Amino acid sequence: MSYKVIIIGGGLAGLTSALHLAKNGVKVLLIEKHSYPRHKVCGEYISNEVLPYLTSLGFNPFDFGATKITDFSLSTAGSRSVSIRLPLGGFGISRYCIDAELAKLAAQYGATILQATVHDIQFDKDQFTVGTHKHGDFHSPLVIGAFGKRSNIDVKMKRDFIQRPSPFLGVKAHYRGTFPEDKVELHNFNGGYCGISKVENDHINICYLTDFKSFKKFKNMEDFQEQVLSKNTFLRQAFEKYEIAFEKPLTISQVSFAAKAPVENHILMCGDSAGMIHPLAGNGMSMAIRAAQMVSQHILKFTAGEIPSRSALEASYARVWNKEFGSRLKSGHLIASLFRLGIFSEIIMICLRAFPFVLPHVIKRTHGKPMKPENECGSTQPIEAKK
Repeated sequence: MSYKVIIIGGGLAGLTSALHLAKNGVKVLLIEKHSYPRHKVCGEYISNEVLPYLTSLGFNPFDFGATKITDFSLSTAGSRSVSIRLPLGGFGISRYCIDAELAKLAAQYGATILQATVHDIQFDKDQFTVGTHKHGDFHSPLVIGAFGKRSNIDVKMKRDFIQRPSPFLGVKAHYRGTFPEDKVELHNFNGGYCGISKVENDHINICYLTDFKSFKKFKNMEDFQEQVLSKNTFLRQAFEKYEIAFEKPLTISQVSFAAKAPVENHILMCGDSAGMIHPLAGNGMSMAIRAAQMVSQHILKFTAGEIPSRSALEASYARVWNKEFGSRLKSGHLIASLFRLGIFSEIIMICLRAFPFVLPHVIKRTHGKPMKPENECGSTQPIEAKK
């Protein structure tokens, strides 16, 4: 079966792309190996920069219980902290909720969402053939790669970052307890950092990233949290007073922040498939949504003839992706590196506490400007959602 666009991966980037394209009349197939709803290891904080765009697509996160976040606290492994008002603010919403709701909305606009595992992608004579295990082959002139941080497809494609060390482990769970709805916290500990914020249903999301070598020294997760994370006073208090709402925390291993290419084998990469920002910079979800907007705009212009060729499409998308995210990724790496420098990070925090007005400028280095609504992005006339 043939489609105008095939999207591989149904996370934030893939779903937003499917919604944007379907809303503009493009025949889209989105292939996702898991069903919705589903929890994912994720910080679940999104900058308000994406709100104008999301609402123009027909998705208002506050209709589904998202929390409005205005304040930010940062602490070092030595428990020194600073708090500020966020320059743009943001909102908290779980991946369990937002992914499922975006999938429903994309389907209402005509996107086909298929639960399947992709085992092969071939490109020949200006056409992709995407092979799945149980549903056969699908064909399209355009493929968006939105298959996340690391996948079997990356391995099969022999992407450069796969050959490099992937030294990080991510852990996430929801908790019950009293935590401010308007606040997001980032706490450093020896070998990693942890984010805390409220999401819908009065749940508290706690998600941390750690060096896997440090984690392996301990017999289990509870021991690691007690012996390492809890040396930060703020994290010790959190794990003592909050009650876990999951049966057990979710984990993801082999997390890599190595550079990736936004276009590979003629596939337009989007979201974490194109590049990941360190969670300490706190803006990965909005980057995925912004990238989805960018790739959708390019495809619409290509199909309308405004971009004359595939090579021009690929070059233009790679150029604007690097322009939009290149400095953000570098800033995220630098910030994360500085806070891994032990006593030096404590000195940085002393300076930030003395001059807190500096921190909003640092945050702006990892965030973008408010995104334009979809109908101001040069898109074609949108179609009506199916009732």
